[in-house]
Amino acid sequence: MASHWNIRGEVDGYMPKFWALMIMPVISALLMLLFIALPRIDPLRENIKKFRKQFDTFILILIAFLFYIDLAMIFANLGYLVNMGYVIMPAIAVIIFYAGVLMQSSNRNWFIGVRTPWTLSSETVWDKTNRLGGILFKVYALILLVSAFLLERLDNYFIFILLGPIIAITVFLVVYSYAEYEKENKTKKILRKSK
Repeated sequence: MASHWNIRGEVDGYMPKFWALMIMPVISALLMLLFIALPRIDPLRENIKKFRKQFDTFILILIAFLFYIDLAMIFANLGYLVNMGYVIMPAIAVIIFYAGVLMQSSNRNWFIGVRTPWTLSSETVWDKTNRLGGILFKVYALILLVSAFLLERLDNYFIFILLGPIIAITVFLVVYSYAEYEKENKTKKILRKSK
């Protein structure tokens, strides 16, 4: 069975039928186990309880995404005309958008959100970084959604549209969290000296 498509929507990978049909359910089951375990092993597990609704919704969206991709793959293999680029891009945009929602609602923890030494060391830096990260992820998701409708025109730039912004956002948020942490430390030092 066809199991992988390149950025032009052409099949470039195959799997035995059993594994092609089972790969997404297996991945979904493993992800469910992981997501059940994470809040239990997190040293800051009490903080996860504060945004548990958004966390659980993200899990459902991710599992639905895998089911959606599995269905698209099955329909493509049954002979239906399925352009995987048009199918996958909007779905990825939904996941990234909701990842932004999750980031904005997250409290400091060890597994979810922007976790740098500086965000984990300061509640304020965590809040500022993850709130900004959530906004950037949502904007990126909207860019992906618009790009999905322009795939044929943007074909040569697809990989840059998909990966470029996420790399830039990640690097920016790491630098931003460091800058905010340093700013917070300078403010604390000034306050100590003034006492």
